[in-house]
Order: sequence, then structure tokens, then C-alpha cells
Amino acid sequence: MSEYNSNDPFGLFSQFFKPTAGNPFTPPMTIEEIDRKIAECRTVEQWLSMQIGMLQVTVKTLEMQKAGIAAFKQGLDPKAP
Repeated sequence: MSEYNSNDPFGLFSQFFKPTAGNPFTPPMTIEEIDRKIAECRTVEQWLSMQIGMLQVTVKTLEMQKAGIAAFKQGLDPKAP
């Protein structure tokens, strides 16, 4: 398996789509290859979990900003929804 460029955010993902021995569905043959594939999958899982966490924080921040703006507008105009 080739090394990926750590500066490329999709480098790790792209290596999963490279065919091995002419067949993209060929399973790893040795325990070391299986261990390496497990480690790679865990790395991807951790990266995705981090991205989900950052997305959740962004959504919460936007919701808080929306609530703050609504409260500010209501304070200026009590008749506003």
C-alpha cells in the first residue's frame, strides 16, 4: 500500500479506492495487512467523528446566534415575533 500525503485531507480516503492486485475487492492476505487496514479505518473513523463534532458545534453556535438576534429584536420591538 502506498503512503498518502498527510497534507491532502482526502489522501487517506483515496487509497481505499485504489485496486490491489488488479481487484479492488481483494481482501488483505496477512495479519499485518489486516492490522494496517484496521488502523487506517480507525483513523478515518476518528477524523469523521471530529468533523461531526465540529459540525454540531457550528449548528449550536448558529442556533444561539439566531436566538440572540431574535431576543435583541424583541427587546427593541416587543411586538416583533
